[in-house]
Amino acid sequence: MSENIINVTNLAKCYPIVHKDEWVAGLRHSVENIIRNPLRSLLQSREQKELFWALKDVSFSVQAGEVIGVIGRNGAGKSTLLKILSRITEPTRGRVELNGRVASLLEVATGFHGDLSGRENIFLNGAILGMTKAEITRKFDEIVAFSEVGKFLDTPVKRYSSGMYMRLAFAVAAHLEPEILIVDEVLAVGDAAFQKKCLGKMQEVSRSHGRTVLFVSHNMSAVQQLTTRSIMLEKGTVKFFGSTEQAVEIYSSTAGAEAATFFDVDQVPRKLKMSGAIRLVHFRFDRVTPYFEAGEDFSFCAKVRALEDMPQFRVSLTISTIEGTAVGACFGPERAGLKRGEETEVKITLKNPRLAPGRYSCDVAVGRGSHRTTLTDFDAVSDTLQFEVLPEEGEAGTVAAWHRNWGSVAFTDLAY
Repeated sequence: MSENIINVTNLAKCYPIVHKDEWVAGLRHSVENIIRNPLRSLLQSREQKELFWALKDVSFSVQAGEVIGVIGRNGAGKSTLLKILSRITEPTRGRVELNGRVASLLEVATGFHGDLSGRENIFLNGAILGMTKAEITRKFDEIVAFSEVGKFLDTPVKRYSSGMYMRLAFAVAAHLEPEILIVDEVLAVGDAAFQKKCLGKMQEVSRSHGRTVLFVSHNMSAVQQLTTRSIMLEKGTVKFFGSTEQAVEIYSSTAGAEAATFFDVDQVPRKLKMSGAIRLVHFRFDRVTPYFEAGEDFSFCAKVRALEDMPQFRVSLTISTIEGTAVGACFGPERAGLKRGEETEVKITLKNPRLAPGRYSCDVAVGRGSHRTTLTDFDAVSDTLQFEVLPEEGEAGTVAAWHRNWGSVAFTDLAY
């Protein structure tokens, strides 16, 4: 059995919360109240203090080379746990043993200096992670190639987009050979192609180099693809630690009506330059895992923002296989527009698309007109909304295998 590289025992973190109401609001009123009624002031100040336990008695162990998912609803304690493991925050009580160097990617631009160039920040961030100059120099070309920001390497990073920040930060953390790599939801900033690249890199450093990865995400498809075991946190405690399949199943059952998979595309680089009169902000599936049953309606929500007054707009969609082959396209009807600065969320439904079992992605555009009229797109995002169509169960309860040579669309049965 492999040696445990992470041991967490009875870990807890408490934050004091001070509530303020109208009676204590403002320095002037507080001083006046203390002078007028010091006893009441003392009692009131005590009443306003509350202790919030972000983590309570969390214990688990991780073996070297494992890729562990950390899942849970917002406020469950995931980020607090990672900050303690990254030595950013001290625990209130408990013990953490880390047998190796830790590289963390918790927030975009953490450990970067805005006035320094990308080149200088690679050396700065590498030094913060405990690497020598020789190690950084040896990996420098690989970092730049992976990050895909070589053209802007000598530009101050304060001029980078959040996606460029994330690319460079992940490239540094993944290539400078830490024994433990901690990655938070920050990967959601990148475009779909780069997310796939990051997932592939994490799999590589785990399988080929025996490094340990802790991966936090609300994208259950990515968690299932990357991890074999997962920790599910709920209200600061470990509700489940075991197989990822079981963890996702439990999480899905407890998420209820709030279940959703988000694709934030506001900062994602666009492949094509367009007028940008309306911009796509994010997409959302109303389910924890982006899985659809065979024959089920394909439905998602798209949030858009008007950058100019727009009397009407429509959304169009192209579905492709995960390999990039287009399966088909469709256009929505034009709907009432928006005034400049307004945002709205539109629900889009494609009735019974008859997609064969497999994984797919979408190109989504917002514009005016359709293929039958003058067609104008204001914004378009490629390779997003990754989802999977599950195999259909046969009459005897077995799963019918779909041969890839049969194509990506399951036509209706033939009529004789």
